[in-house]
Amino acid sequence: MPLLYIGLMSGTSRDGADAVLGRLEGDRFRLLHALCHPMPAPLRGELLALDDGATTPEQIGHLETRLGRWFAEAARRLLEESGVRREAIRAIGCHGQTVRHRPDDPLAPFTLQLGDPSILAEETGITTVADFRRRDLAAGGQGAPLVPAFHAALFHDSREERAVLNLGGIGNLTLLPPRGAVTGFDTGPANCLLDAWARRHLHAPMDRDGAWAAGGEPSAPLLERLLAEPWFATSPPRSTGPDHFSPGWLERRLRGEAPQTVQATLLALTVESIAQALARHAPACQRLLVCGGGLHNRALMEALERRLAPLPIHSTAEYGLDPDWVEAAAFAWLAHRTLQGLPGNLPEVTGAAGPRVLGAIYPA
Repeated sequence: MPLLYIGLMSGTSRDGADAVLGRLEGDRFRLLHALCHPMPAPLRGELLALDDGATTPEQIGHLETRLGRWFAEAARRLLEESGVRREAIRAIGCHGQTVRHRPDDPLAPFTLQLGDPSILAEETGITTVADFRRRDLAAGGQGAPLVPAFHAALFHDSREERAVLNLGGIGNLTLLPPRGAVTGFDTGPANCLLDAWARRHLHAPMDRDGAWAAGGEPSAPLLERLLAEPWFATSPPRSTGPDHFSPGWLERRLRGEAPQTVQATLLALTVESIAQALARHAPACQRLLVCGGGLHNRALMEALERRLAPLPIHSTAEYGLDPDWVEAAAFAWLAHRTLQGLPGNLPEVTGAAGPRVLGAIYPA
């Protein structure tokens, strides 16, 4: 049985699908090929419009189908570029596109990822594993973060206490003690508010290198109001999403600050929320490994290094996996565990009642 897997991940930035092809070697993942498959502007616009909350069942149905086809395009392109035949692939692990994540909803907790896996299996001819989050949620967990188990398989070291920081739309930490249980949790907004504010004021998908934020000065009163958000005081297990830390959430806390000041303050919010989480939950951390798109934000990384000094900070590339592909690789790895009947969640991270086999299988 081949141990080649494809992982597909589209994050909260909604700018493209990360697609990876890799080989499972025991519990390790060896990356063979990777690419980012851009999201068409009309599709991205419709997804961003969902944030306004005026959504019809027809919109959800159309997006489910179109995203399924778009993920299939990403997988086919990955195979074409790599020269690997589809018959050599054991399965695709597809995270889908999160449009809502409400694990603490008082009426009925839920998480919703779009991208029809039946279409993905049909159009690629490859068994697909999807819907990874809801089984953990059904077991009383947060359904997120799910990547810490993969972080532990790749980056754990019995000689030192490490943490892995993923700087996606939302930041999350995995805490890897040399011995004992792996834990992890979301820290709050990383790129989602920075990107949303850049789209509004720079008419660009992001503040490249954090240059606009670096040219401004953060507002201490605004930062204090942002950090007063009750979610930051909650204890793990905890997770969140851009539907909580939304542009509307930010607007309600503004008091007429200049746009560049707001951007500088949002960068400071990302840094401070991470620093406070580490101080509270991993005060003995000896090394921080960083992955995710935020690693390319020079101003963010420089501010994080200043705030956390003298803690050594490294890219995960130095420890075996390019930071751009860690999350997509994790869902390839989780697909393998699903097919093997092995649990993919860590109850210490999500708060679930116990280990669970995650995901639903859609045969080719």
